Amino acid sequence: MKKKLIALLMLVVMLGALAVGCGGKNEKQPNDNTSENTGDNNTGNESADKTGGDEVVTLKWIMVGNGMPANYDAWKEHINAYLEDKIGVNIEVEVVSWGDWDNRRSVIVNSGEYFDILFTDAGRYLSEVNLGAFYDISDLVQTAASDLYDYIPADYWEAVKVNDKIYSVPTYKDSSATQYLVWDKAIAEKYNVDIEEQTTFQSLTDSLKEIVEGEGTAPFVLDKQGAGVVLSQYDAMGAELEPLGVRYDDETRTVVNTLKEEQVMNDLKTLHEWYKAGIINADAPTLAELPSYRMLFTAQGWSSAAKTTWGPNMGVEAVAIQYTEPIVSNSTVRGSLNAIYSGSKHPEKALEFLKLVNLDSYVRDAFYYGLEGENFNYTEDGKLEKLNSEWTMAGYTQGTFFTVSQLADEEFNQWDEVKELNAKANGSVLLGFDLDPSSIQNELANCRAVWQKYRSEVLTGARDPEQLVETITAELEAAGFNTIMEEAQRQIDEAFNQ
Repeated sequence: MKKKLIALLMLVVMLGALAVGCGGKNEKQPNDNTSENTGDNNTGNESADKTGGDEVVTLKWIMVGNGMPANYDAWKEHINAYLEDKIGVNIEVEVVSWGDWDNRRSVIVNSGEYFDILFTDAGRYLSEVNLGAFYDISDLVQTAASDLYDYIPADYWEAVKVNDKIYSVPTYKDSSATQYLVWDKAIAEKYNVDIEEQTTFQSLTDSLKEIVEGEGTAPFVLDKQGAGVVLSQYDAMGAELEPLGVRYDDETRTVVNTLKEEQVMNDLKTLHEWYKAGIINADAPTLAELPSYRMLFTAQGWSSAAKTTWGPNMGVEAVAIQYTEPIVSNSTVRGSLNAIYSGSKHPEKALEFLKLVNLDSYVRDAFYYGLEGENFNYTEDGKLEKLNSEWTMAGYTQGTFFTVSQLADEEFNQWDEVKELNAKANGSVLLGFDLDPSSIQNELANCRAVWQKYRSEVLTGARDPEQLVETITAELEAAGFNTIMEEAQRQIDEAFNQ
């Protein structure tokens, strides 16, 4: 543990330097020659592909996004011609909508439904590994995709290890987490909101009430996932239980009930005030998916994403104001992962494919921006011009940002800002630590069920948080929450006091 922790702590220092050193990309030419049922027996040290000769294999990749692209068939024909020529692969993509993702993901993992690659993240990665859903690529990634292994910083691979084995390819991107308040600029100017100064929920209340009166609709629209940003300053140590955590900057590493922390409760009270005032939509606790346009929302990213992504996706000019300082932790590195099915027929080809998605800019742009000639065009100087915002795949789920082409209308490369945020991120006091759940499995399962029962009402402001948190806490404690807290504290003390 100690050696692993020391290696991971170096992530904070190394992110910037490694990002700059690894930020190059290939020319975007179609003929570019870029080099290159249970998993119990999948040790990763053998070529496990079951194809031979020149057979073209089809890989199935399941990811989350805004649903299937309207021009998917034309796009697939185009990209498959390129992939087939490069590595003898065709790709079949299923883009699951945000509202259906949790249920769909559970069905996929628990039913043994076939896939080759599945997008995953910190929320369920550990439990999915423990279920045996993913292939151990520890050795195979270094043989089938050695360029990819060398490109992604070594500490990223350390951050995704479970019991010293690699079960996913980490996405080399904004792997520190920075939260932003994202405004429709026209709305903020219309109501004279001082967006540079009003950077807390509490300071925004009066302005948002004025917008409700003037616009006649809720300016801070939430879906049933709620405003998870209020818990974003706590490291959940991989427990998949948001009421359990340690504040990222707490040098005492004290495990707490996050819902009872002063700043969290203040934010929850403000959300409740907003809900009663119509600032938050009345159907938030049951709304499955967010609308494409929102006057104000919170999001993880970087400021220039307001111009390149958030604004264009809404069809307005947007501006982003930093809400939290950048933080790096196990969970932020695990914010975007792609794992190969433990029963995949083509694990080696899947890794070759993921290498192209990350290192070949032509492939990377196709997944990030869509179909050339329909969703975007390349410019003479090697940049990219978006023709519309109709592409529905979520770029952060796929591969590194640092081989995505720069937009032609950007004054500077937005990916440079991402590298800068990575470089100055503060490390969580629990960086390198994962809770071992083996002795508290039942308590965790029971407490997760309690939290899921109330989560949407808490994080959308639909109910009085002071009363509701007391109810939740009582039910959590009856389900074994205190036992979990004690075991988590014991493991932390043991890990960091050696």
